Amino acid sequence: MNGDSSSNPTGGLIISNTDTVRSFLSSASDDASLSVDLRQIASILSSQPSVPYKSLRSLWFASDPSTRPDLLRLFSGSDFIFTSPKPREKSEELKVRLRKLAEIAERKAYEELVKDITPKKEVNEPFSSYKDQLGFGLHVALTMFTGYLVGYAAFRALFGRSPVMNAAGGILGLVCGMLLETLLFIIRTSNQDLRSSSSTSKLKKNQ
Repeated sequence: MNGDSSSNPTGGLIISNTDTVRSFLSSASDDASLSVDLRQIASILSSQPSVPYKSLRSLWFASDPSTRPDLLRLFSGSDFIFTSPKPREKSEELKVRLRKLAEIAERKAYEELVKDITPKKEVNEPFSSYKDQLGFGLHVALTMFTGYLVGYAAFRALFGRSPVMNAAGGILGLVCGMLLETLLFIIRTSNQDLRSSSSTSKLKKNQ
């Protein structure tokens, strides 16, 4: 059974318009004992495929009992018509969330599809492990200590046994060792970046 919400704007039970119901409505539209409003309602409903039960009941109770059909005969052969509920509208927030979830799902599906084609990113970060960090720290400490001893010995040879000058020479050697280690670190990092970019370009050419 199809729903027809246009003939039932106020909601409620709806029944199909049979010949018996249509005949009663036609008679009610010409019944002078009824009010003008009820006769207009009866005239309108007589041409409709379905009739609201409330309107039909109001017409039946207002009609003359001697001329109106009994309820059993009036509703004989009528079917109930169920109206479809109005679709629930999604809120804007829910629409945005669903759109984002769809985009994430599409991105994951694409990454899964091209995972065997796209080259893996090589991560060559310096000091990426605890062992590298410890080794670099010991190397820096050793270089700075060696620079201090070399500077101390050089200034001692130049200026004799002056404690101030000897300490100054040691500090100068320490600073020079630190600068040397910094320069080596920059060179090592640059070489890693060059190797990484070179391998990436080769992979792109091979595809």
